[in-house]
Amino acid sequence: MQLGRLTRLSAEELSNEYDGLQADIAEYQAILESEEQKSEVIKKELRTIKRELGDERRTRIIPTEAEEISMEDLIAQEDMTITITRDGYVKRLPLDTYRVQHRGGKGVLALTKKEEDSVRDVFVASTHHLILCFTNQGLVYRLKAYQVPMASRTARGTPIVNLVPLQPDESITATIPVENYDQGGYLVMVTKQGKIKKTKLSEYDTPLRSKGKIAINLNKGDELKWVMWSDGTKDIMLVTRNGKALRFSEKKVRPTSRNTAGVNAIRLVGEDQTVATVVVDAKDKRDLLVVSQKGLGKRTALSQYRRHGRNTQGVSTLEITDRNGPVVGVQVVDDDDEIMCISSAGVLIRVPVKHIRRTGRNAQGVKIATPDEGCVISAVAKVVRQTAEHTEQGAAQAG
Repeated sequence: MQLGRLTRLSAEELSNEYDGLQADIAEYQAILESEEQKSEVIKKELRTIKRELGDERRTRIIPTEAEEISMEDLIAQEDMTITITRDGYVKRLPLDTYRVQHRGGKGVLALTKKEEDSVRDVFVASTHHLILCFTNQGLVYRLKAYQVPMASRTARGTPIVNLVPLQPDESITATIPVENYDQGGYLVMVTKQGKIKKTKLSEYDTPLRSKGKIAINLNKGDELKWVMWSDGTKDIMLVTRNGKALRFSEKKVRPTSRNTAGVNAIRLVGEDQTVATVVVDAKDKRDLLVVSQKGLGKRTALSQYRRHGRNTQGVSTLEITDRNGPVVGVQVVDDDDEIMCISSAGVLIRVPVKHIRRTGRNAQGVKIATPDEGCVISAVAKVVRQTAEHTEQGAAQAG
């Protein structure tokens, strides 16, 4: 085919395309200028969409406005390890930060403490739990667990006075994580001078002032030391520094209102002092784990501790020697539990309870943790396996 003929063919195709575009433009212009034609085009396209893509509505439309979203709704629920030092520094870490070790291990560094500071308390709580903070002056403050700042494993933490408006001569001595006030039950409080008081948890569901709310009335020179949650049917156990344990029915302590004092709990001999308190079921088949200052511990069946009257001396629970030192903490445990011990140097070790031998009440115990030279074990806490157990079994005691 000659070149001239090819050129004429291309010109003809371009002319036809131009005429077609002009016709389309005229049609589109007519549609834009006619409301009736625009409506017909829209209807036709919508029918096509309905025919090809139509199915049941997936989005539910409701005639109400969206509720306000709180900060808590945006925070995932997860278990946290919360650590408080003697000088009032607090932090939280994910529970899996601390790996499980065999008993007798050296542990991992839980914080880098400032000079002469030491870890005083460690407990486990969900990010959505309320943390009730009780002070030595018998006041109570509250905050959410997620309000405690996250920190690295070796960080010292945040001064708790940045979260709770404490007075210069006031310090937090006990913390209780609770799911909410609707869970019911009682708060059982024990003071430095051995006074005990029981009050319904719901009585603390009141607007708190910036200066806190009265939790217990104290005698001159006395301090609030321990607070526990109970459902009202438990036994109370108090353990002393010299290895004495007293168990009595919670019913021996009648409930009183929030703004009241307590009654005598245990009779102390000489310079002995109460170092820990726990609540147990009347027919509890678990063990009482006792940990001493030098890292030795033992567990004894709770059945070996029979009930005594309130305000008595109790029975021996640990033979105190130079090898183990005085008692620093206790927990109620079974074979499936794990415990965490923190030394005065800030080193934490997490140990399965099944690795700790069960013995009688008067035994000295076996090595659980090996604190560094010049250091001692300062706090013991149980790792909570389920969120539902936080309020009943994960309540922390200071000391």
